[in-house]
Amino acid sequence: MFEKVNGKVVKVDVGQAGGVVARTGAMLFYTGQVAFAPHQIPGAGPSTGGGGLMRMAGSMMAGEHERTMLASGNGVVHYGFAGLEVHVVQMQPGAVLRAEASRLLANSAGLQSSVVSVASSGGGGGGGGLMGALRGAAAGVATGQGMFTTQLSGHGAAVLLAHGGFLELQVGGPNPVVVDPQAFVAAYGNVQTELKAAMSWRDAVGRGAGEAMQLHCHGQGVVYVQASEEKL
Repeated sequence: MFEKVNGKVVKVDVGQAGGVVARTGAMLFYTGQVAFAPHQIPGAGPSTGGGGLMRMAGSMMAGEHERTMLASGNGVVHYGFAGLEVHVVQMQPGAVLRAEASRLLANSAGLQSSVVSVASSGGGGGGGGLMGALRGAAAGVATGQGMFTTQLSGHGAAVLLAHGGFLELQVGGPNPVVVDPQAFVAAYGNVQTELKAAMSWRDAVGRGAGEAMQLHCHGQGVVYVQASEEKL
């Protein structure tokens, strides 16, 4: 499937992969007969029905979605983006990958995809519905970045992006893994995430040095963290 050429570039045989979805601008070069067409993740477009809150949630989710292109045909495509580090995740049956949209480089076209809220996402694939979406939007405002993620499942692989390399944190002990939302890249496996406020009264008056918001991760799986708080 995806093969790392070096720390910042991957290559993939599009025909063997059954098509590849990648963020716009990530294709570096290719050989063979490959066609590219715009692609949209199901659920990433603005809501066309329901009340005002539903439309607002749909619009916020659309704002978190990176534009993508579908590559099909027969040939080998090389992908990279902005000189960022890459990491390949091989999807296992029953596992779910939730990645920040801006930190997802590419994935097999056959994977099932949707957009969910990381602030209240559970291991079973739920995004918390409308209230989860609104909590995710509020979290995005509080942390300075969006907190919706692209959720992938099925058979295939995905490629993640990060500043300064990846840390793989095992989730499964008695205590949650607590991550700075700015450093969060993705969660893989049966991992539940919950955004919590961590401000003390010192933070409230501007005298504290603690992180205001923290992402608590528990369950079974892996959380990928980048070695930087720089946003993509």
